[in-house]
Amino acid sequence: MPALMIALVKIKDAAKMQQYSGAAGPTIVAAGGVIVGRGKQVEALAGALDVSAALVARFPSAAAAHDWYHSPAYQALIPLRDEAMTPNFFVLDEPA
Repeated sequence: MPALMIALVKIKDAAKMQQYSGAAGPTIVAAGGVIVGRGKQVEALAGALDVSAALVARFPSAAAAHDWYHSPAYQALIPLRDEAMTPNFFVLDEPA
């Protein structure tokens, strides 16, 4: 079953965020993922998350998203990620 990986982030350093994004995107694609959408938060319609940007990626399965996150290629980016942002990542089963 396909799965969506949602990243809700609070950007701490815009330059490092750009560097991280350029490096992380190819790791998603290499793991079979497709970036469905990304952008800066424009408006919160309900609730009060402290988020400045989001990304949605589709993977063939939740296991594929898990394997991407734990891959050596992505794990190597975590120090840069943590300098660039405060991350919140989660995986959803995509409805059929």
